[in-house]
Amino acid sequence: MVKVYRQGAKGALLDEYEKAITELQNLIADISDKDLVTIIDTVTTDENCRSIQTILSHVVSSAYSYAIYIMHYYGYQMVRPEKTFHTTVKDYVRDLTEAFQFTETVFRDIKDSELEQLEQEKKIAARWGQSYDIEQMMEHAIVHILRHRRQIERYHSPSIPNTINKT
Repeated sequence: MVKVYRQGAKGALLDEYEKAITELQNLIADISDKDLVTIIDTVTTDENCRSIQTILSHVVSSAYSYAIYIMHYYGYQMVRPEKTFHTTVKDYVRDLTEAFQFTETVFRDIKDSELEQLEQEKKIAARWGQSYDIEQMMEHAIVHILRHRRQIERYHSPSIPNTINKT
């Protein structure tokens, strides 16, 4: 199958985001529902990282949040969806697909020229204290998926003990 690339800088961001999500979906596809909910990090203080279930719920919730930050930047008011905890991997695969589709919709009318902003007043203020332009927000979103994919790989690998701290 021939890969079709989206056009421009916006297209590149969406292509890489989709790739990161697809890699995560492929990784979790063979995780059993039992392993999904098993506590794998008993020492972490981060409730988002205690099990593959909590990691995936956090990742899906964050995916919506990044897109909603961008919507707020354009003046649209939307409440972030509540974090949802599922008991099957199939539900997370679906949620990740839907979160990406939501992000695609948010990006529909954004122009490449709007992605990068040098002026601080044109940045998006994230709740964790960082300020981003749209391009930086999406770069953060991509790396967020990659970091948690790596974390799940480490937890899910049979050759690595399940006592690994979060990344």
